[in-house]
Amino acid sequence: MIEKHNSPNRLASLDFLRGITMVLLTLESTLLFEHLRPVLEGTWGARILNQFFHHPWHGLHFWDLIQPVFMFVAGVALAFSVKKQQSQMSWRQSFIKTLKRCGWLFFWGVFDYAVRKNGLSFELWDVLTQLSFTTLVAFMIINWPVPAQIAISGLCLLIPELLYRYTRIPGFDQPFTDQHNFGNFIDRILMNKINPGGWVAINCISTSAHTIWGVLAGRLLMSDRTGSRKMKILLISGFILLILGYGLDLAHITPIIKRIATSSFVLASGGFCILFLAACYGWIDVKKHRSRLFFFNLFALNSIFIYLFFEIVGDRWFTGYILTITNGLFGIVQIPVFLSAILGSLVVFSLEAGLLYFLYRRKIFFKL
Repeated sequence: MIEKHNSPNRLASLDFLRGITMVLLTLESTLLFEHLRPVLEGTWGARILNQFFHHPWHGLHFWDLIQPVFMFVAGVALAFSVKKQQSQMSWRQSFIKTLKRCGWLFFWGVFDYAVRKNGLSFELWDVLTQLSFTTLVAFMIINWPVPAQIAISGLCLLIPELLYRYTRIPGFDQPFTDQHNFGNFIDRILMNKINPGGWVAINCISTSAHTIWGVLAGRLLMSDRTGSRKMKILLISGFILLILGYGLDLAHITPIIKRIATSSFVLASGGFCILFLAACYGWIDVKKHRSRLFFFNLFALNSIFIYLFFEIVGDRWFTGYILTITNGLFGIVQIPVFLSAILGSLVVFSLEAGLLYFLYRRKIFFKL
């Protein structure tokens, strides 16, 4: 859906957190991180750059936090949205609206992976597909008491944990082993395939906790508590989740594995999400440091559009086309190949940012 929108009063820190997440995702889509790898190989910078790639299995890199933040921020925004809807429509109308949104999220998530070089494909690993499920779960309990919502989030972690540990399916009975776990078995049933990277569709169950915690954080930020009190609650909550997540991993109970969203991973990443929000809220909304946020707001206000653009148009045509042009032009003036590739990625990013600026000036915002 396309809206002309005059940007009502918004939580600036939420827009910044969403915006910086989308900036990082957009930069990745331009292949910038891939182009930096050979340049930094063998240097201290390689260790930093390695944090911008997913951990291969057991462990946690910075990049493993991007999707959790995406889904957590969606939960915070859902809390604000539903609060506004409650003064304008009945619960049934709000439910239907949310259900339609989840349907569109599911559609675009499937469509994102649908077109492959060897034909059409049905896959359920996209973040939008996952978000369609977690949003619906979070909405259904959004008016429940806080303890009940926390209990449901715990149940979302417990159900997959039990399924991974105690199902005894031949070939898929190794709880935390790539290609041989319960999540891989379900993917074989749902899609008749297993993701070679180890991602599984049932991650949507455990990561529903991220969106639920986002809703709870949103409710907290909308409350009448003082800014310092809100900060204290966020910080304490974040550290508790970090301790629980890393504690389970260090005690060798449940390993932190992002690709199958183990309970320890969801807890640890959820802790980071809450701490990120606390830092942004404290600096931007409490201390009123709101200048120089415009660039990130461009990506926040049209986050769904830019995600679909670089995932569908960019991945299949735009990025490669622009890089071919820039590589050719830079080659004419004898710019080194590695530098040409990096500059090309920055050109792609600049063009995509320019497109967002064009939409902003026209007051056009894509919403689902």
